[in-house]
Amino acid sequence: MLHDSLSMQLIGEFVGTAMMILLGDGVCADMGLSKSKARGANWVGIAFGWGMAITFSVYFVKWLTPGYFNPAVAVAMAISGSFSWSYVLPYIIAEVAGAFVGAILVWLMFYPHWQETKDQEAILTSFATAPAIRNYFWNFFAEMLATFVLVYGLLAFSKSGVDPALNPILAGTLITAIAFSLGGPTGIALNPARDFGPRLAHQVLPIANKGNSDWAYSWVPIVGPFVGGILAALLFVGLR
Repeated sequence: MLHDSLSMQLIGEFVGTAMMILLGDGVCADMGLSKSKARGANWVGIAFGWGMAITFSVYFVKWLTPGYFNPAVAVAMAISGSFSWSYVLPYIIAEVAGAFVGAILVWLMFYPHWQETKDQEAILTSFATAPAIRNYFWNFFAEMLATFVLVYGLLAFSKSGVDPALNPILAGTLITAIAFSLGGPTGIALNPARDFGPRLAHQVLPIANKGNSDWAYSWVPIVGPFVGGILAALLFVGLR
């Protein structure tokens, strides 16, 4: 059961999103930064790491909040009628703030490694996403389609008859599956807060050896997930 107080729900979204970014971006930093013991591990580790990050972060705060951690999911749930529109903006603010704080924790966790790392792309992708091939139309399409699959899956779980206590595991497994199948083109943000909050942290933190924060690309992992989530919610409502 969710907490009756909106303020406690927002605290849950903030804490859960911060934990998700700490664990998820922590995987990216662990594998990309110089002199990390995990350096050089591959996409398999990132896919599983992000899936587990989401699963456990939801369980950490499940008694407070539904554990969306994602503005695109919050909007989609409102479209489906399972979430109040009046809560959408406060949730988004809490999620972006949590993602920003989570990114600060990643910076602190790996503090000595930034100085040792000269690869500016590895530093940036420890925080935010970047495309494998920069083509804004197809990058947008990739984020839209991947988020469509995520949001439709989350909505479908509510009709699957599965025990709701298992939903965080299903969500994390779905994230892993999407990462394996659809993650190569953009590194899949799937989540405007997951990309924007850490990208902002990359911009403002005194990170050694960092380059620019690539704001020219930043609209893709924001707009793409919103569009994909909205389309998934409209399809779900139409089929229901």
